[in-house]
Amino acid sequence: MIRRRDLIMLVGGAAAAWPLAARAQQTATTVVGFLNGESAVSYAPMVAAFRRGLSTVGYVEGQNLAIEFRWSENQPDQLPTLAADLVEKRVAAIAATGGVRAVLAAKRATADIPIVFTSGSDPIRLGIINSFNRPGGNLTGVNMLITEIGAKRLGLLHELLPAAARIAVMVDPNNPDSDTELKDVHAAALAIGVRLDVLHASTAQEIEAVFPALVQTGAQALQVAGAPLFIAQRERIAALAARHHMPSIYEAKNYAEAGGLISYGPSVVDVYRQVGVYVGQVLKGARPSDLPVVQPTAIELVINLKTAKALGLTIPSGLLAIADEVIE
Repeated sequence: MIRRRDLIMLVGGAAAAWPLAARAQQTATTVVGFLNGESAVSYAPMVAAFRRGLSTVGYVEGQNLAIEFRWSENQPDQLPTLAADLVEKRVAAIAATGGVRAVLAAKRATADIPIVFTSGSDPIRLGIINSFNRPGGNLTGVNMLITEIGAKRLGLLHELLPAAARIAVMVDPNNPDSDTELKDVHAAALAIGVRLDVLHASTAQEIEAVFPALVQTGAQALQVAGAPLFIAQRERIAALAARHHMPSIYEAKNYAEAGGLISYGPSVVDVYRQVGVYVGQVLKGARPSDLPVVQPTAIELVINLKTAKALGLTIPSGLLAIADEVIE
């Protein structure tokens, strides 16, 4: 027989235990992976945007979410191992960013875990997805259009410096998107009648060596091709361009913010916010194959007037008129 006092204690103990169990369920932590070909320091603004995207869907790191970061530090051969490690940890989703090699490494590592990617060029051509509206498989993401507008960047540089007969383009030969962008830029250079010099850089040290080579070849301007390495090294590149008095155009606003002369491309920060949103939607049950691969809704032209003044350049009124932002 259970005495009344014992019954009260049993009921009270169960009532006290239930909120603890409920709280444990409410604070259960979902773990996602973040795979990137560069470094945490250089991608800090993009990671912050990724976190903001997740928070808009209700996932906050440290509350109901944990993020397992894997950075290859510009060592692409490490990406397959890093991707396999995330799969082994059974993360709920993987954000594969910082270059197509990270995306391909994640895709090869798992056909089951949802993957949300960033791609600088057409992900269909790269074999990542089947179509934009119905990506198929376990992948979806954002096509950043970096490669597709390379020719337009050259045209803007020519508009800025119409007398420049020789323009260089710096590419990372390790970036699989480089060949496509170079093909388009070569065609654009031929159309406007300028000579194009191609210089390769796949490390920070090689980036340093490019600028003295530019001076020796007599290049009058520089186009920096799209590459995760170059985004990571944007402050170094902008400083080198200033030191060597080299007018340069870049793929994204964060270069101009770092002191680069002019940029034309999508908001990289907004792209990573969208990746966070998509990862959050996947965690809530959406299938990647049902989430269309999206593209930036706007391409930004940003001009740094402070840098132009330091280079002794006058920005044509036509360019200023169409600029989305002017940094003074």
